Amino acid sequence: MKHAKHWFPVLFGLALFLFTGYLLADAFLIQRSYAIVSDVTETVAPAVLTIAAPAAAESASVEPVSTETSYADENISIELSTYRLSDTTVYVADVQLASSDYLRTAFADNTYGRNITEKTSSIASSVDAILAVNGDYYGAQRSGYVIRNGVLYRSQSSGSEDLVIYADGSFGIVNEDEISAEALIANGAWNVLSFGPALIEGGEVSVSEKDEVGRAMASNPRTAIGVVDDLHYVFVVSDGRTSESDGLSLYELASFLQSLGVETAYNLDGGGSSSMVFLGNIINNPASGKNRSNERSVSDIVYIGYSA
Repeated sequence: MKHAKHWFPVLFGLALFLFTGYLLADAFLIQRSYAIVSDVTETVAPAVLTIAAPAAAESASVEPVSTETSYADENISIELSTYRLSDTTVYVADVQLASSDYLRTAFADNTYGRNITEKTSSIASSVDAILAVNGDYYGAQRSGYVIRNGVLYRSQSSGSEDLVIYADGSFGIVNEDEISAEALIANGAWNVLSFGPALIEGGEVSVSEKDEVGRAMASNPRTAIGVVDDLHYVFVVSDGRTSESDGLSLYELASFLQSLGVETAYNLDGGGSSSMVFLGNIINNPASGKNRSNERSVSDIVYIGYSA
């Protein structure tokens, strides 16, 4: 009995250590490919929920013209500009499309799941993207709506403020506590991104100088997407956390977007995730830490692609 009492704490401690190690691995290392489901709480996947795809524009009959900072064909126009704001370098892609078909999203490894990640540039290459930025890193969260290209993958609410990209290419901001993912699909949602917050609504800044994402620093690398008018978008990425670029606060980012004439804008995953890729080249300087430039692997991207 004395020996049993002596070994019990040791065995208990070892079991606790192994269990904790498994939980950490499950959260950050073990890749899990998930089925396409209408409700992640169900154990049997029902039929996939979809809506009709946006109508594709006519195939371009003119050869594309591209430079280091521009791309143009019969259906797509992209112009890149660089700004200096609050000791920070900011990259802007001004995008005009003939059809919403060219505004798309993609998963890392073409797979919906947990801990499945690739660099933004790698995902962009796999889908032949003209322009791409990192998405909402859905894989780092267990909840929050995931709707991509008309398919509902996750319907568990996180109560967050989401960006809805409708099938016609228009933008909307919704709160997950106020509408279900199934209702969004029924209303024509084509892509839903769950990170936030909304930066511009109705042309007005919708964050204050005190707003921030979780415990993030006030100045960070940032990624945002906004709509100016019909099929006219801006993709914005700022550097940060380096000696060359401080980074932006949410309010600074929102005010900048407002100056570009944006009607609706949304904050995507930032920090080390912030990346912009154009014609296969990384445009910004992704930072994984102070004065360290390194492109982080992410779960997903938002991109402009060629006609299907």
